[in-house]
Amino acid sequence: MEKQTHYVSADTLQQFMEDMFTASEISTDDAKICADVLITSDLRGIESHGVGRLKMYYDRIKAGQINTKTQLEIIRQSPTTAMVDAHDSIGMVVGARAMQMAIDKARTHGMGSVAVRNSTHFGIDGYYALMAVDAGMIGMAFTNARPSIAPTFSVQPMLGTNPIAFGAPTDEECPFLFDAATSIIQRGKVEVASREEKKLPRGVVTDHEGNELQDPDIILKSLTAQQAALLPLGGAGEDLAGYKGYCLATVVEILCASLQGGAFLHGLTGSDADGKYVPHQLGHFFMAINIESFVPLDEFKATTGKILRELRDAEKAPGCKRIYTAGEKEFEKGKVVRERGVPIIPNLQKDIKIVQEELGLTGYEFPF
Repeated sequence: MEKQTHYVSADTLQQFMEDMFTASEISTDDAKICADVLITSDLRGIESHGVGRLKMYYDRIKAGQINTKTQLEIIRQSPTTAMVDAHDSIGMVVGARAMQMAIDKARTHGMGSVAVRNSTHFGIDGYYALMAVDAGMIGMAFTNARPSIAPTFSVQPMLGTNPIAFGAPTDEECPFLFDAATSIIQRGKVEVASREEKKLPRGVVTDHEGNELQDPDIILKSLTAQQAALLPLGGAGEDLAGYKGYCLATVVEILCASLQGGAFLHGLTGSDADGKYVPHQLGHFFMAINIESFVPLDEFKATTGKILRELRDAEKAPGCKRIYTAGEKEFEKGKVVRERGVPIIPNLQKDIKIVQEELGLTGYEFPF
């Protein structure tokens, strides 16, 4: 029988992921946050960071790279800022609590910023910016990651994919949300290509000899062995301004390491000199801006909405039917996924079954 993609309802998948985390000794409240972050990714069509990453978290918990008992220690604090040590706690919970802290500070004092050290992978960056948007604020979120981007004129992976997220409310149903890595593609997209058994485009990954790599399985092995690197936004060299992506990734590294005295660059590999798994010690930085401290919220929403509508009304390129603003495609995708379900391709089905069987989550009868 030919293998096929099956669709599973978002609610079922969210509950399954929550049960995986609780079965892995994550508290019930924390497991709900983790599952919500992951299903939000799937609902927005970001398949690289949703259920496709569930087994990664499961494996890291088993390997002792994630502290299942959330510990957030405030090292330093002011009315508008805080620096927090997460003690290797699970990143989705760390991110949600840190951003909420920034929102609370902004609500009282106009702005709030929270820096975090010693955390772990926290899912999609945009989730935390949207938390601020839901509170009627501008939200920004940043994280560093294990080395994968080569600096301009280098072939060595040094910086993480270091995403930037910026969210703002508008007078439209869909908020403005920019959420992107500072590399052309991120490691998660390589993982998706591997599961789909598809080659990557040229010009996104280089090996140590400067050769372009396209086979996702080879790329994943080479990235782990530090024998390949993702190229920054703009690509190799300076002709297409690859230095801009490189510098943006460096900005994120500074925000996520220097402000909190945290690990950086090759200190984030997740393994020691002997190759033994250790916590990744990631850093995050969150900011919330209370719009009402500048202009009335309704006025801000109206102005932002007008900006976006004028951009979408610009003259279209030949053959193009529509112009999008950031977050629109993902917002519309959510409606489709809610109705049809989350697509689970054959290789992802295997990962889900492994987790289900090893944890004895027998209450689920998936169609695969």
